[in-house]
Amino acid sequence: MSRELIYLDYHSTTPVDTRVANAVFQAMITTFGNASSVEHEAGDCAESAVKQSAYYVSELIQAAPREVTFTSGTTESINIAIQGTVKHAQKSGVTPHIAISVIEHKAVLDTCYALKSQGQIKLTVLPVDNQAHVDLLELEQVCASGIHLLCVMAANNEVGTIYPIEKISAIAQNHNVPFLCDATQAVGKIPIRFRAWGITMLALSAHKFYGPKGIGALVVRKGYQLAPILYGGGQQKALRPGTLNVPGIVGLGEACRLRQIEMVEDERAIAAKRDRLQSKLLANIPGLIINGDTQNRLAGNLHISAPDIPNSAIIARVRHYLAISTGSACSSGVETPSHVLTAMRLKEEVIEGALRIGLGKFTTDEEIEAAAQILIAETRAIRKLLE
Repeated sequence: MSRELIYLDYHSTTPVDTRVANAVFQAMITTFGNASSVEHEAGDCAESAVKQSAYYVSELIQAAPREVTFTSGTTESINIAIQGTVKHAQKSGVTPHIAISVIEHKAVLDTCYALKSQGQIKLTVLPVDNQAHVDLLELEQVCASGIHLLCVMAANNEVGTIYPIEKISAIAQNHNVPFLCDATQAVGKIPIRFRAWGITMLALSAHKFYGPKGIGALVVRKGYQLAPILYGGGQQKALRPGTLNVPGIVGLGEACRLRQIEMVEDERAIAAKRDRLQSKLLANIPGLIINGDTQNRLAGNLHISAPDIPNSAIIARVRHYLAISTGSACSSGVETPSHVLTAMRLKEEVIEGALRIGLGKFTTDEEIEAAAQILIAETRAIRKLLE
């Protein structure tokens, strides 16, 4: 990667905080025991580190440490949650009915579509409006119909819209519907109250808030029954067997500990930089559109469209010195329109010109100025070529 690259793709992944990296390194060389090997001190030390990290995770989202199950990340967490719910329901001869929003991450969408195609579930897909909001009245009607699981994300990974999870969870609770919240983009950026809001299951990944890749968690409310989808050594109450990734877990725990301390101040500063970049682009790129809910979005999210310029043309010209994206990193290899923007019913030219810019705590004022100049200059150059 170029040393001069301005990184503005924080929704895709974040740089690892040096303090987190140091914690991971120390765990690799000093806490190398198997956390399940309780016959000796090396195992005890690893088990203690895992318990400490579970505490840090639970503190950040206000859950209980015993409710935290460590996974390889959100995709695995979501699969355990959805498939585990389905398998448990099927034990009673029930064909589960699941409701999801149309703008969920592919980990939710693809899992549910696969289960539906196999005849294992019934599926209801809730639409969104042009700001990616779910209609809460419609959501309540769906919950009242007797579904077995509701899946709604906490914040959208493309346009940054933040969802009223407390209200959604309350609706689900009123109708005794288990609620899975994909909080991948939200944890470490906005307050989450797992226990107080009555969320049933919550998925998160460390690499979205300055932790290492390949480690995450599924938080499951005490008493909720899931059937395992993997079998093995029986670790983590047999819900997610396999030798624990102690260094990764330590990294996740440290990232959570730091966000607990620094999140509010960091996000305030990030939002100010985002707004400054947005103002510069709006003032200098005629016809620029800001997508999503500009009053209720993640601090680091700036989703724009220059309707007369294909986003691929801009990416091709800036990719060596400015890291931005056309949408979700998990779908970037597929040449199809963003399912989020399509669900928002945006015009075709708006979708084709869409760019996702993601700021984070390491984004500097100098980078904001440089990024604005690059995008303004390249947009003008492309328009001139298209004349």
